[in-house]
Amino acid sequence: MNFKELLQFIKLESKRLVKKYGQGLSSREIVLSRTVKLNEEVGELCAEILALDNDQRKEKLSKIKEEDNLPNELADVVITTLLLAEALDVDIKTALRNKIEKINKRYK
Repeated sequence: MNFKELLQFIKLESKRLVKKYGQGLSSREIVLSRTVKLNEEVGELCAEILALDNDQRKEKLSKIKEEDNLPNELADVVITTLLLAEALDVDIKTALRNKIEKINKRYK
């Protein structure tokens, strides 16, 4: 999958989510719900990372079902972040390009 295809998926998924959960919500409420969802996904990623070295509580470790859960949680964070950017009308390509340039300048 290339970045263009990913962004096309994000637009489609955003429409699906608004249709399923967001009818009648203001754009502010959609941004808020996506921000909360992003935090949820980051929490799930953190739990997976803790589980890698058995640093998670035993009760939580027993609930981990799949070995490939970590990549899934990383993907959830990326997708949810892009959905939030879409809701905020952030041109993510430009934002990433600008950020990468800024980071690269640190090493010159």
